[in-house]
Amino acid sequence: MIEFKNISKQFNNKKVIDNFNLSIDDGEFVVLIGPSGCGKTTLLKMINKLNTPTSGEILINNKAISTIDTIELRRNIGYVIQNTGLFPHMTVKENIELIPILKGESLESISNNCKNLLSMVGLNPIEYLDRFPEELSGGQKQRVGVVRALATNADIILMDEPFSALDPITRNSLQEELFQMQQELKKTIVFVTHDMDEAIKLGSRICILENGKIAQYDTPENILKKPSSDYVEDFIGKNRIWNSPSFIKAKDIMITDPIKTTPKRTVLQAVEIMKSNKVDSILVTNKNNELIGLITLKQLKLENRSAFIEDLMIKDITKIDEETNLIEVLTLMNEQKIGYAPVVDSENRLKGLITRTSILSTISAHLIDLEVSF
Repeated sequence: MIEFKNISKQFNNKKVIDNFNLSIDDGEFVVLIGPSGCGKTTLLKMINKLNTPTSGEILINNKAISTIDTIELRRNIGYVIQNTGLFPHMTVKENIELIPILKGESLESISNNCKNLLSMVGLNPIEYLDRFPEELSGGQKQRVGVVRALATNADIILMDEPFSALDPITRNSLQEELFQMQQELKKTIVFVTHDMDEAIKLGSRICILENGKIAQYDTPENILKKPSSDYVEDFIGKNRIWNSPSFIKAKDIMITDPIKTTPKRTVLQAVEIMKSNKVDSILVTNKNNELIGLITLKQLKLENRSAFIEDLMIKDITKIDEETNLIEVLTLMNEQKIGYAPVVDSENRLKGLITRTSILSTISAHLIDLEVSF
């Protein structure tokens, strides 16, 4: 765990970090983001003592880094910067293996790890181990920079806008590779960027900074859905969640009070309920609000009016979990050629109903908001 406790930092009597407190759990991918001059790179560099707080303390695994030998600390923290920082007179192999060798690790283990990590970022070890940095493209250099940071076998990796100078295609590719590596290796990564799209793609939590303070620290989903202030909303962009439909869940677009009834209603009663609510179907739930069926007006027209709907209802119906995202909802409805689907929680309790109309209404409201904002 990394903890910032009451951190402040002044440069030439100007306070750039102001009483900053933040906790980063083991294995998290935390992104620091904000406008130029907000203090994100300053905070990152404090973790490996490239910057020293004016006041406050940083702890790693409950130990103050001020009490840890600086060289020892840095050997156990990977660091990736925008221009990679590769030593030009060393080969790729020598750049990657330098710190592990200084730490006294087994040469065989170092060599195997180097080759495995290069393969993970799409670089063939046979082809690239003996090349020098000047023989690599920008994207290849950044891949080697990431591998060098991981080769230290450090639990913490610091990354300061490592992909910002790359072309969009290379950048997207490296973002995906880094995300996959993080899922596999479970390193604690602190990543600085000025690009909100990058932050959303990579971070498990995002810390948005404003003048050296935390404006909001939360998951990408919560930040997109519930910006904590006008500043955050303006920074991420109004209605930005529509750029990330995977964060829009069934519970966000469903009708929360669908028409429902109990299985002991008669056909006559069910027809009256439909007429009074101007619907052509009713969801059927038990006393625990668990979804057990569906009855339609078309079915009821052919039945004895005194019959109970529990004997007539459709029991095998398509249901959607409330955490299902918008893309999955639309795919399911198109594949099964259905116009509506009930939404349930993990215990099959009815939470709402999604219809094509409810989806269109949500999208229409979003478009109106966009027009108003312009």
